[in-house]
Amino acid sequence: MRANTPAIMRRLPVLGLSLLALLLLGGCQTVGGWFSRSDPALEPAGLVDFEPTARVERVWSANTGRGSNRSRPNFRPFVIDGEVWVGDHRGRITVIDMESGRRLQGFDTGLELSAGPAVYGDRVLLGTFDGLLVVLDRSSGNVQWQAQLSSEVLAYPVIHDGVVLARCIDGRLFGLDQADGRRLWIHDRSVPLLTLRGNSDPLVRAGLVYIGHEDGAVTALRVSDGTVLWEQRVSEPEGRTELDRLADIDGPMQIVGGELYATSYHGRLAGMAIDSGSLLWVADLASATGVSVERTRLAAADKDDAVWLVDRRNGTTIWRDDQLARRQITRPVFFGDWLVTADAEGYLHFYDDQGAFAVRTRAFRGEPSDAPVVVGNRLLLLDKDGTLTAWRAERRG
Repeated sequence: MRANTPAIMRRLPVLGLSLLALLLLGGCQTVGGWFSRSDPALEPAGLVDFEPTARVERVWSANTGRGSNRSRPNFRPFVIDGEVWVGDHRGRITVIDMESGRRLQGFDTGLELSAGPAVYGDRVLLGTFDGLLVVLDRSSGNVQWQAQLSSEVLAYPVIHDGVVLARCIDGRLFGLDQADGRRLWIHDRSVPLLTLRGNSDPLVRAGLVYIGHEDGAVTALRVSDGTVLWEQRVSEPEGRTELDRLADIDGPMQIVGGELYATSYHGRLAGMAIDSGSLLWVADLASATGVSVERTRLAAADKDDAVWLVDRRNGTTIWRDDQLARRQITRPVFFGDWLVTADAEGYLHFYDDQGAFAVRTRAFRGEPSDAPVVVGNRLLLLDKDGTLTAWRAERRG
C-alpha cells in the first residue's frame, strides 16, 4: 500500500543543500530571491570583470502571461514549426512567432497548469496540479480528450508511436492511446520519502522510453506495452539522513548514437549503452539540472553552480569554472560558439570554448523559469513572470 505522505513533505524545491538545510532547521524564513544575505558563505559570487570577445543583442521580447507560481519549477518554451508555445500557471497558453516575437494566438484553458504545453502534430498536451492530462486541438484550443491520472504532472508529456507518455510525481508512468486517452499500461515505482521537486521528462527513441528516477536509477521501457527492458543505477542513495540520500535524476538526459547520458543529484554523471543500460563510464559530478550535448561534448552545472565541460566519449573533464558559485544557474546550453547559462538575478553568461567568459548581459530582473532554449541562431529565455526574450550573438571584430 502506498503511504499518503503530504506532498510538501515529499517534494522540496531545488535548492543548494546548505541553503536547504538552513531552511529546514530554521523554519520558514524570508530569503531574498534565491539568495540569502544573512550568511556570507551563502551569498552569490560577485560578477567578475573581463574583456568581452562577443556581442549579444536582444531580438524581441513578449509577454506570455502570468508565468510560474512558487509551486511550479520550470515552465519553458516549446518550439515547433516556427511557433513558440508557452503556458502559465493560470492556464493561459500563448503562441509567439519565432522570428518576430508577434503574438499569433492564445487560449484560456482555465486549468491550473503544472506542465506543458507540448505540441505534437495537431495535439497540444497539458498536465495539471490535480493530475489531469488534457489534450487540446492545436488550431481551436478545444479539448480533444482528457484523462485523470494519479497525481500532479510535472514532467512534460510526450507522444511516441501513437502513445502519450505522462509521468506523475508519485512514481507512476502512464501510457495512453493518443486518439482517445484510453489507458494502455502503467509503470509504477515507489519514490523515496524525500526528493527534489520535479521530474525529468520521458526521453524517447525507436520505440523505447527512458526514465530517470528519484532514487538515481534509469529505466528503459517499451513504449507499446510498458515492459521494462533494463534498469541501471547512476548513483546510490547513501548517507545518514534523507537529505544526504537525495539522488534524483531531475534534469534532461541525452542520447547520442547508442549512448545515453544522465546526471544525478547524489554526485555522478554517467554514460550508458542504450541497448543494455551497461555503464560505459562515470564521473563525479552532482547535478539536478541535467546535461546538454553537442558532438563529443557534454555540459552541466553542478549543485554548487560550477560549470563543467566534459568529453562524452570517456567522461574526462575538458574544463570547469566556479566563478558563478551560488548564483543558482540553469543548465548550460550550447549556442553557436558559446556555452550559455542564466542565473537567478537574470544575467546571461556566455563562455567561449576554453572556459573563459565571452560576454554577459542582463536579460531581466527576475529569475529564469528554466534553462535557455536554442533554436538555430536564436536563444530563448523565459522568466518566472512570463516574459519571453529572444537573443542573438556574434563574435567581436
